[in-house]
Amino acid sequence: MPRPHRQHSIPARKQPTAPASALRGYAPNRLQVTLALLLVFAAVTLTYSNHFHNGFHFDDTYAILLNPYLRDLHNVPLFFKDVHTGNAHAHSQTYRPLLTTFFAVDYWLGHGLEPLWFHVTAFAGFLAQLALMYLLFRRIFDAARPDPRNAWVALFATALYGLHPAMAETVNYIWQSGDLYSALAVIAGLAAYVGAPGLRRYGLYLLPVIAGLLIKQPTAVFPVLLFAWVWLFEEERFFKAAVRCIPAFLVIGALAYLSLRLSAATAAGFGSPYAFHISQPAVLLSYFRRFFVPLDLSADTDRKPYESLLEVDVILGFLFMGLVAAAVLWSRRRRATRPIAFGLVWYIVASVPTSWFAIGEVENDHRMYFPFVGLAMALCWAAALWVYARPVPRVAVLGACAFLLALAAWGTRQRNIVWHTEESLWLDVTRKSPKNGRGLMNYGLTQMTQGKYTVALDYFTRALQYAPDYPFLETNLGIVNASLHRDAEAEAHFLRAIRLAPTDSELPMYYARWLVAVSRVPEAIANLKHAIVLKPDNLECRQMLMGITARSGDAWELRAQAAATLALFPSDSVASGYLATTPAPPPNPPKPAVSADAAADRPQTTAESCLLRSLQLYRAQKYPESIAAAREALAIRPDYAEAWNNLMVAYNMVSDWDNAIAAGEKATQLAPSMALYRNNLAWARAEKAKASAPHP
Repeated sequence: MPRPHRQHSIPARKQPTAPASALRGYAPNRLQVTLALLLVFAAVTLTYSNHFHNGFHFDDTYAILLNPYLRDLHNVPLFFKDVHTGNAHAHSQTYRPLLTTFFAVDYWLGHGLEPLWFHVTAFAGFLAQLALMYLLFRRIFDAARPDPRNAWVALFATALYGLHPAMAETVNYIWQSGDLYSALAVIAGLAAYVGAPGLRRYGLYLLPVIAGLLIKQPTAVFPVLLFAWVWLFEEERFFKAAVRCIPAFLVIGALAYLSLRLSAATAAGFGSPYAFHISQPAVLLSYFRRFFVPLDLSADTDRKPYESLLEVDVILGFLFMGLVAAAVLWSRRRRATRPIAFGLVWYIVASVPTSWFAIGEVENDHRMYFPFVGLAMALCWAAALWVYARPVPRVAVLGACAFLLALAAWGTRQRNIVWHTEESLWLDVTRKSPKNGRGLMNYGLTQMTQGKYTVALDYFTRALQYAPDYPFLETNLGIVNASLHRDAEAEAHFLRAIRLAPTDSELPMYYARWLVAVSRVPEAIANLKHAIVLKPDNLECRQMLMGITARSGDAWELRAQAAATLALFPSDSVASGYLATTPAPPPNPPKPAVSADAAADRPQTTAESCLLRSLQLYRAQKYPESIAAAREALAIRPDYAEAWNNLMVAYNMVSDWDNAIAAGEKATQLAPSMALYRNNLAWARAEKAKASAPHP
């Protein structure tokens, strides 16, 4: 009789346990965890208590201070339809409608530009992110190595992140609160996926991620992080893990593509994509080092892109990337160390949006905000595994943790002080990033606003060494020279600024302000009208023009300008005030034979509308179409000097020097006092001479 077959079972792998001295007293109950989490919130709030009245800085100027659309909540639907309503600067108009909506609500809550409400809203999001980080970290750590002490590790990782000085670069920077909300959206989506597996079939975990995409595009890395979670902790077969993430890739990928398409026409780029990309490993190494030693944080660094793969920093950067990849592969081998792999993958993946797309600056410290979530996870878990495996006294562990958190909190409060005013912020930049031309200029600007013109001129002159072709630096040089009564130098700088950026509406506006001061009012009016054609929603420019017109006594023109302004901004008190104080127009002339409805339905093509279309096409770099639209304007109004000028600059962009010169001569003939037109004509002639010169 055959012997019965004995069934064999593979024994479950026994989790390593720490010595008794390291275990004693470490396992918390729910009440202790709740109280500890509240203590973390209190510590973070106390640390940031000196930041709530910090001012607006840097890109806040265009996104908030000079953005007239924020001043009326009725404009909220426009934020989702028109990318131009999100930022007053043409080269920073990315599609972030929900972020702009938050700013509009903050403006409404504060009854104006009160920084407190903007900071309160962002800080509430910061605390919500920390709460979700704790829940996510706890789930990840328990999935790797179940242990009641994991709650303390998750709390410490959350507290270290919340108190880290590098986070102050984002929490203090109102415009970059988009990074904060984006990270919050990704963490919320992952926490929902990991914590509520029964709801995955309904796709509810994607809702916060979709909202995050309407705030900032880096949210689009969510599907990759989701795949990393599934592959490391749920499904080890690569392709099956990928299949489970297909819904996220499809939905988020499609929305991210649409968002980028809406931003593509206006978003600023970088000079050399090759130099930008080879510099990024060194930048990521620099960010990694700042997690441990954040002593050189700067609001605007002076790191320049590297030109060669053989530079020492570039080589070290690529070695660092290799070490990170090796660490990910090594830590993935054992389930207990997989949070390290997940955290390092998070660090790299969250850095991709600012490392792959060649954007304006090669490095920016606020970009550490999202990637540092992964670093906090990986490094704190690595330290916890080391402690779990050794008889470390409880007092030593608590003392080390308390010391690190206190040191981080002190550093954060110091950064909050730096971010308090424009002067304190840019003074810090000039000290830590002395080769940053923009930083030197901005600090000089703070001195100019205090009437310290010679000090400002010194900083502007130093800035020229590092930013010789910066239009706004030229404009500020014009302003400071004008304040020192050096009118010839001032005008030369104003005109060079306009030549460097002929489609920027701010530059002719500042030039017009100086022209008014030197009693050249007709030229000022011409420059302001040109600026309004360049950017019809430049409210500051419109208000300046209305002020000049009001002083001239031309009531009818003033009324027309006020009505045009109110058509764009119905709540503008300046325009409504002018409209209320100017006489009513005369009675309407007899009605034409065509009915009013039919006349309203008939498309109205004017020289102004054709010129506006020509300028929009010019900004979109569609130069042949811009030329055609300018020709349409001239067919309606042959003496339209602004159209001749736009025709000239469009021909310049396609190197058709003869046509450019012919158009420029016509523009200067019609408007001989317009230095802008003479400047563009001189440039066309110079380029033609350069092209005609014999080559060696």
